Amino acid sequence: MLRMRGFFWFAAGIVLALLAGFVAYTSLTQVAQIPVESGSAGPTVTVVAAARDIPARTLLTQELLVEVALPAEAVPQGYVDSYDRVIGKLTMVPMYAGEPLLDQRLVDPNIESADGRRALFLNENEVLMAIPAQDLLSRVGVLKPGDQIDLLYSLSFPESRGIGAAVEAQDDQQATFALLQNVKIVGMAGSVQPVDDAAPEDVAAQAAGRPDALLVTLAPQDALTLKYVNDSGGILDYVLRAPGVERPFESDPVDIDYLINRYGIPTGAGR
Repeated sequence: MLRMRGFFWFAAGIVLALLAGFVAYTSLTQVAQIPVESGSAGPTVTVVAAARDIPARTLLTQELLVEVALPAEAVPQGYVDSYDRVIGKLTMVPMYAGEPLLDQRLVDPNIESADGRRALFLNENEVLMAIPAQDLLSRVGVLKPGDQIDLLYSLSFPESRGIGAAVEAQDDQQATFALLQNVKIVGMAGSVQPVDDAAPEDVAAQAAGRPDALLVTLAPQDALTLKYVNDSGGILDYVLRAPGVERPFESDPVDIDYLINRYGIPTGAGR
């Protein structure tokens, strides 16, 4: 009796295993018979997206952008499909890497108003300032909107600035220093019409469309500092930063004493 019962359960197990195998085989066969259609994922659309994180009020350059393919049904309204439509525009909000650009989140900094003045997108805590484009980098056409620059100045300081020092007896010493760092160029202006007594080389440069000024946005206090140095007759020069480098650079002001100490230049009667 026990043998019969064991045999019965053994046979039932075999039947169930065969049945499970048959069901699995049937399911796989049906799946294999479904035709595979190319492009079953649906059509895609090429959109312009941020290549890296982009802060608000950033002037867009091609280095900040990348083209990506997205499913057509996932593309947001107002998407941009070509670089030409966004290069030179400003972002109104921060953007993250891979985020598609939208027309409604960009502003054109070169829109002409009714009175002919050029409108620029400004942060409420900053002011727009035009600075001379007479340095060598500007004159050779290296600088462009979106670049980040440091402003270097050479200015003469009185050697004795104590209270009661005789002004006529003071000797000026020149010092060169980094006045402002990580200043972004938001635009260029010029050229102005040459005056009658302008040098021939200046007339030729202006005719070629070389900008007369760089447009930058600054904190109001930085703008005042820059104006003071300009009004004091300082010699201005710019240096270009690598794209995306925003950290402050450590540097010491350079004057005659710095050069003597750094290079061991002998001075005095005993040299």
